[in-house]
Amino acid sequence: MALDSTSVTTLKGVGPSMEAKLAKLGIHSLRELLFHLPSRYQDRTRITPISTLRPGDNVVIEGEVQQTEIKFGKRRMLLSHMSDGGGSLTLRFFYFNSGQQNRLSPGRRIRCFGEIRGGGATLEMIHPEIELISDSFSATLEESLTPIYPTTEGLQQPAIRKLVKQALELLQQSGEALPELLPPETLLQHHYPTTAEAIQFIHYPPPEVSQVQLEKGIHPAQQRLAFEELLAHQLSLRELHSHIRQQGGPRFNSEGALRKTFLQRLPYQLTGAQQRVVNEINQDLTQPYPMQRLVQGDVGSGKTVVAAMAALSAIEAGYQAVLMAPTELLAEQHYRNFSDWLAPLDLQVSMLASKLKGKKRQQILADLESGSSQMIVGTHALFQEGVNFARLGLVIVDEQHRFGVHQRLALKEKGVAGGLMPHQLIMTATPIPRTLAMSVFADLDCSTIDELPPGRSPVDTVVVPDSRRPEIIQRIYSACQNGRQVYWVCTLIEESDVLQCQAAQEAETELRETLTGVRVGLVHGRMKPAEKEAVMSAFKRAELDLLVATTVIEVGVDVPNASLMVIENAERLGLAQLHQLRGRVGRGSTKSSCVLMYHGPLSRLAKSRLSIMRETNDGFLIARRDLEIRGPGEVLGTRQTGEIALQIADLLRDEHLIPQVDAASELIQQRHPQLIQPLIQRWIGEGLRFAEV
Repeated sequence: MALDSTSVTTLKGVGPSMEAKLAKLGIHSLRELLFHLPSRYQDRTRITPISTLRPGDNVVIEGEVQQTEIKFGKRRMLLSHMSDGGGSLTLRFFYFNSGQQNRLSPGRRIRCFGEIRGGGATLEMIHPEIELISDSFSATLEESLTPIYPTTEGLQQPAIRKLVKQALELLQQSGEALPELLPPETLLQHHYPTTAEAIQFIHYPPPEVSQVQLEKGIHPAQQRLAFEELLAHQLSLRELHSHIRQQGGPRFNSEGALRKTFLQRLPYQLTGAQQRVVNEINQDLTQPYPMQRLVQGDVGSGKTVVAAMAALSAIEAGYQAVLMAPTELLAEQHYRNFSDWLAPLDLQVSMLASKLKGKKRQQILADLESGSSQMIVGTHALFQEGVNFARLGLVIVDEQHRFGVHQRLALKEKGVAGGLMPHQLIMTATPIPRTLAMSVFADLDCSTIDELPPGRSPVDTVVVPDSRRPEIIQRIYSACQNGRQVYWVCTLIEESDVLQCQAAQEAETELRETLTGVRVGLVHGRMKPAEKEAVMSAFKRAELDLLVATTVIEVGVDVPNASLMVIENAERLGLAQLHQLRGRVGRGSTKSSCVLMYHGPLSRLAKSRLSIMRETNDGFLIARRDLEIRGPGEVLGTRQTGEIALQIADLLRDEHLIPQVDAASELIQQRHPQLIQPLIQRWIGEGLRFAEV
């Protein structure tokens, strides 16, 4: 009997109603039931002396009822006082009947299970489970810890336990029911139990095992399943990687004349790290299969220039390059950069945004289809039907984790004619630790720009309450008097453009009135692109001293003379966004500062975020701390929550397993390829297989 293909309806007690409840938990087969693991445990295997109890303990106690009484106060309650000879305890019931009162008459021996609470002079249990003990009947204690499962409405713990017990009995009867999918050498190397042994252990652990270890998910039996799950995901991504390697990709064997001219025109030299990554990309672009490369780098490390170099390789080889950004604002910024860089090289750069309508849109679509547009910048509008490219050879995606895998697929399908797949370059300013990248981005080759351009000054960050607002405004005045430029960033809890714009307008009015002689500009999300552009350009040309903005300036603005940023209500922003905003200052050689102004009281989370920002400017360290605070699902976005939905493993907790998982996936691909599909099927299933992207 294969548990994968055996429905839960084969178990006793599973009719249509129970089947529907289990389906809500994602349980349809016996395998899914067995992999629905306990979230915590109760210890009902031993009787605990009352004298040793502490509040918060969940325990079994046994003793004799001393006295039972009904108390009248704000509400009627039943109090029963019991003793085991070494200590005494009160049982408290808010809902009771006369039958319960009679069961707890003085002299009766009882066994109770429940949580210990501190109750004034004595400890107490509220509504415990109770069994009567007599000479003829003595309740037996459990032999293993009692599992508590994640559940849904109308599905009680005893019902789940009965079903799991039946499934475990079937597993014991048939060794083939849950085949072992780890190679023998891997089991031996890590001293792992088999899958069946690990499952049996986790559902019913012996009493001597550490409950703390189990509840943290770090017991060897749990780690063995986490290992297998991470392995299945890694193999799935590696399969995707090798599948794409089997596709043909355009080879860019150009002389590099455009790249040379571009570099000569740049007002600075590439850093060593940028040059290294450019070389890695060039190496990929000369291969006969599509590049799949992720470039991570801190804010301001110069990823866009690296992307421009790749685009020029594509264009010189006779292909088109596309840059896809997650927001219109960022797309506009990239469009301006690429126009400034490529127009002097006599190349046509186009931008396709969803708001573009009429003749203008038709003209751009015609340019893409004819090939007269060599570089195209846009948002998800690039996926729409009716957008066709003449010879798409390179897709650059900015901020990978904001894009679903399926969106990347849609763009890839618009690729080069003749069955060739375009190269893919993905850029992110949210770096993730190398070991996690091995797991989450196993389908991509990773490059890191780990060096900032010379002349950047580290930004001093201070955290102040908004009660010091007048002092901060005075500091702005001094900076402007000294010829420096300043950002004032307004944030709001609501993601509403209207309210954000209103807050920014109010701040601008206040600052304009307070700071006489200071030239103040305003930019917010509801302004027309041309208006925004006019204000930003004026700020860039130093015709404005102070720019009041909403978080729209998070990305892509480069004003080296700006050396002070004030972020209002900084407690409302996440670490990644705070770090992105702060990256707007410190771009010149002048000492720069960032003031994080908060409105108290601060939550524990907000306190930890602000103190991390104060302690470091290192984007890699900040990304690491962000992972610890928010968890990988939040930080990595769709990459993990959508397509890599982990059941048992936890990327942060189990990070130490990833190098071993990496080695095991190598071993399986080389020596045990027959295990690849069963592992993927067990942990990911056909429905969640990655699209070919």
